[in-house]
Amino acid sequence: MGEVEKKYAYTTLITRASYLAGVIILAHSLRKQGSKYPLLVYYTNGLKQDAVRALELEASRLNLILRPCDLLLPRADVQVHLIAERFGDTWTKLRVFDCTEYDTVCYLDADMAIFNTNMDSVFSKADQLPHDWIAANHACVCNLDKDEWAPEDWTKENCAYTPISHPDALTHPTQGKPDSRPTYHLLNSGMFLYHPSKVLWDDMLDFFNTTDKLGTYKFPDQDFLADFFRNRWLSLGWQYNALKTMRYWHTNIWRDDEVVCLHYIVDKPWAARVGADGAAGYKGRDGESHTWWWREYAEWMEQRQAGEGDEVLDIVSKYVASEDGSENSDPDMRAIGSKVQAFAGNKAPGASQKDDSSASQGEQGNASGAHVMRKKHLGEHGHGPVVHPNGRGKMPL
Repeated sequence: MGEVEKKYAYTTLITRASYLAGVIILAHSLRKQGSKYPLLVYYTNGLKQDAVRALELEASRLNLILRPCDLLLPRADVQVHLIAERFGDTWTKLRVFDCTEYDTVCYLDADMAIFNTNMDSVFSKADQLPHDWIAANHACVCNLDKDEWAPEDWTKENCAYTPISHPDALTHPTQGKPDSRPTYHLLNSGMFLYHPSKVLWDDMLDFFNTTDKLGTYKFPDQDFLADFFRNRWLSLGWQYNALKTMRYWHTNIWRDDEVVCLHYIVDKPWAARVGADGAAGYKGRDGESHTWWWREYAEWMEQRQAGEGDEVLDIVSKYVASEDGSENSDPDMRAIGSKVQAFAGNKAPGASQKDDSSASQGEQGNASGAHVMRKKHLGEHGHGPVVHPNGRGKMPL
């Protein structure tokens, strides 16, 4: 008998309708580049019904498998200190580890898109990945914009991308070792490859429920994964999680035509049109990469206009910037646009904290900079908390 073919998939998470266009174009670009594998779309129970409807309409067209899920939030006694409000419900990303019917899965954030070539090549790393490891990319810690929230050791010299060069960086990225400098142990959780299993999922939930470190994490799921998988993660080439800022921060490795998966960190391209002067993005430097996203969106629109896609076009168009460049009135859309300071007002643990209800919401959450998530312990059998419709931890949509 021949060897049984491995079962692979991609996953993503959406908790807010403001990320609908991101999920659609992620799926569109995966399919366009020839991916053979489905995209499992985890969505929380509070996602707006029109966004759910759009995903249902696109499921057969873009090879989506929809998976409703509850929010995942820390236990009641945990006081979290987040860099930005937008990270408040990204703990839920950990739920993607429960898809144990697959041998290997690649998680992709909803603010990513695939360019130039097939992303399926990432699964070639699966066989060299131990069952309780993940493969991921380092966090870029250059902090060239001198954001005040960043730790003192977040410098160009301490970034794992600084000592490598093109073209070796594609195949021989910096690998962290137990005795590596602290910043080399930090990963970016926008993309990671993993082997789902009940044992791994149960271990993660146990750590989530019992560790006293949750309150120290500035980037919830990202810091959790770096801690949980410390000395158990394999570094991948930058091309699989190409942060848009690396285009001008890491010219030592970046080449436009070698990007596989582009990660639109901070503000999202669909929240604002590229200016007539070519400016786009949080600092105005992302016109080129944002233009790539808008080209994919235009292509997707043309395909739906040629078929029976009026309903999904009407829905998705509510969650992208209008052609006249006017600002979307939806507060969630404004929260992911270029005019919003993504890290405004949040202090490090130990600093003076105050509740500011006017602070910007963001990525897929609106937790304040420091507050208590008053939720019960995770449920039995690893299914997580039951989040009731009017529960305090529910993120409004």
